[in-house]
Amino acid sequence: MTSSRFDRLYTYLNEQQVDAMLITLPKHVYYLTGFLSDPHERFLGLVVPREGEPTLIVPALDREAAEAASSVKQIATHTDTENPYDVLRRTLPAGTKVLGLEKGHLTVNRYEAILESIGADRYVDIDAVLRDMRLLKTPEEVAVIKRAVAIVEDVLRAGLKKVAVGVSEIEIVAELEYQMKKLGAEGPSFSTMVLAGENSALPHGNPGERKIQAGELLLFDLGVYVDGYASDITRTFAVGELSDKQKEIYQAVLDANLKAIERVQPGATLASLDQAAREHITAKGYGEYFMHRLGHGMGLDVHEYPSVHGQNQETLRAGMVFTIEPGIYLPGVGGVRIEDDVLVTENGVEVLTTFPKELTVIG
Repeated sequence: MTSSRFDRLYTYLNEQQVDAMLITLPKHVYYLTGFLSDPHERFLGLVVPREGEPTLIVPALDREAAEAASSVKQIATHTDTENPYDVLRRTLPAGTKVLGLEKGHLTVNRYEAILESIGADRYVDIDAVLRDMRLLKTPEEVAVIKRAVAIVEDVLRAGLKKVAVGVSEIEIVAELEYQMKKLGAEGPSFSTMVLAGENSALPHGNPGERKIQAGELLLFDLGVYVDGYASDITRTFAVGELSDKQKEIYQAVLDANLKAIERVQPGATLASLDQAAREHITAKGYGEYFMHRLGHGMGLDVHEYPSVHGQNQETLRAGMVFTIEPGIYLPGVGGVRIEDDVLVTENGVEVLTTFPKELTVIG
């Protein structure tokens, strides 16, 4: 098992006087054990007692896969006709009075089933300790994220070959997601976006049958999962010759992106990054058209802690990975977003995304 991660959990259990914790989020089970699965409606849980070895509870049909992948060697199973909460009760330390749970993940039904089966005196939320563990990426995690970034950039290069006047947004999405699998990704890390013309002014638009036309902006926002870790990149292109207004907003967003990246270093606040980008866009007269935060943390989830916005006074620390993605969205005209994935280093910043950002004409 990843001993340093379990050591942090044991420290928490002892300091907080928690008898055991039950981890049920599949991503956290993977983070701690190396076993990645989608149990669907079946019960998956990792029991970490204050004293003794952890136990992984999996559906019986996943036993072989769990034994092969998991660093936790104590594995309990349940069949489709068994009550998994009976297995859980037998796995927990006898007399468990205080149990840690991921309250942000559990459904009401599962929470009530645990209450009925375990009957502890108190249930504490362990979301924060797990969130804080995930905040700083190890070199091994960074290496995986870099692979996810490299693949999504290759996907984007391949997808751009499909762009032509008259091709629909959804046709390009289909090509991109085909290339994701072909190039070695597990799949998209979120719904792939290709938005043309006026649709590019929708920060979270839905690609459809809208066909690409000359003289408009074309926005790509895509990411992939590789070995459980996400990448996320946005680039905006010109299809043919753009208007002066379109060129102006592109340059404003590009400059804002670069100004925010320049601020990244240990000790700087997340708020200062957002402010650097937002102040530039505002000075150019487009402040009201940049209506979302600057970025978000990224790792096992494509959107995770921390949130990069103008009120977050948390300071940067080496090992944090997050996005920087300013945008301007002009209704009826089009939108520009330029998104990079960045790593805070001991001395500053490493930009993980390398796809060119200068305005490029395609199609």
